[in-house]
Amino acid sequence: MAEIRNYTINFGPQHPSAHGVLRLVLELDGEVVERADPHIGLLHRGTEKLAETRTWVQSVPYMDRLDYVSMMCNEHAYCMAIEKLLGVEVPLRAQYIRVMFDEVTRILNHLLNIGTHALDIGAMTMVLYTFREREDLMDVYEAVSGARMHAAYYRPGGVYRDLPDQMPQYEVSKWKSADAVKKLNENRQGSMLDFLEDFCNRFPRYVDEYETLLTDNRIWKQRTVDVGIVTPEQALAWGFTGAMLRGSGIEWDLRKKQPYEVYDKVDFDIPVGVNGDCYDRYLVRIEEMRQSNRIIKQCIDWLRANPGPVITPNHKVAPPSREAMKTNMEELIHHFKLFTEGMHVPEGEVYAAIEHPKGEFGVYAVSDGANKPYRLKLRAPGFAHLSAMDDMARGHMIADVVAIIGTMDVVFGEIDR
Repeated sequence: MAEIRNYTINFGPQHPSAHGVLRLVLELDGEVVERADPHIGLLHRGTEKLAETRTWVQSVPYMDRLDYVSMMCNEHAYCMAIEKLLGVEVPLRAQYIRVMFDEVTRILNHLLNIGTHALDIGAMTMVLYTFREREDLMDVYEAVSGARMHAAYYRPGGVYRDLPDQMPQYEVSKWKSADAVKKLNENRQGSMLDFLEDFCNRFPRYVDEYETLLTDNRIWKQRTVDVGIVTPEQALAWGFTGAMLRGSGIEWDLRKKQPYEVYDKVDFDIPVGVNGDCYDRYLVRIEEMRQSNRIIKQCIDWLRANPGPVITPNHKVAPPSREAMKTNMEELIHHFKLFTEGMHVPEGEVYAAIEHPKGEFGVYAVSDGANKPYRLKLRAPGFAHLSAMDDMARGHMIADVVAIIGTMDVVFGEIDR
């Protein structure tokens, strides 16, 4: 009798839904997946090792590049770890700004996930809708930090600077007429908070548009319902967090269960799934965007009413103002010491975690009292999710592997850290 042998194929790294950096070795029986073996390391960054040779503050921009879709959230966990070791108090206004930008980042992340997940599965236009809204939020990033993606805006002790009083304006060019520019600049006449509030008022309508395109779309449901089912017990055993855990019906969110910054002062709900399949995880992310919108609105109202400092006055941790540095010798010394030698963080070890858009993002830092971390270990949510690829894909078709990678919302900067 003929020997039956399974095919072994490489799914990626060139495959569009492997996003260029995942080599997935699939063992197939016809078109059914018998085994899935993810190989990582194609994007290895060595971030944890690089941090040992940089001062504490110099490593903040490395965090942006870990998950390059959720930039400020990565910075947040890292700054919280340093603040725990230093025992530094973050001004309340800075805490509200951080929470607001965490939620802006969550929307940015989910917009990209839903758009590219649909694109991977075959819904070509979805990504054009989600990128339209990402553009507005990228402008908010740029207004506050000068960069559209890698902001380096959070700093130990607070944030780099207060919110700007005006938004960048479009200008007339050979591509944009005066009338087009006038229309584009309509909601950019006020402060950054005004622009963000205008976005928040428009955003629920946009989410409705996404749902019109996808939620009851029969092809979308055929590709996601009952695909990649994860039971609550499996989700816990595999170390799932974020939407991957909540999609399986477990109501766990660090913003509620272990509140940090001012999350205990804002009102929002935790969406959870029922079946633990790709479709439920999609619905959880849709609802999370609506809840993030609620949180941003509350932060805008509070920030409007409460001016104040946005970074600690301790100049061993945060630099003095430019004006003070140029008029006072002591402040000049602080500035010079901070930017050449960096701050010395007390000996000890610390773990700080936040509810990152993809799950629990944690920073474990060890200090030996020097101006650099002795050791840094990052707990990336995507790493735990990808490790379950074999169990989630087994018994499904090759086409379902694409849907499963999409629902995991993996970014390899943090997985190959």
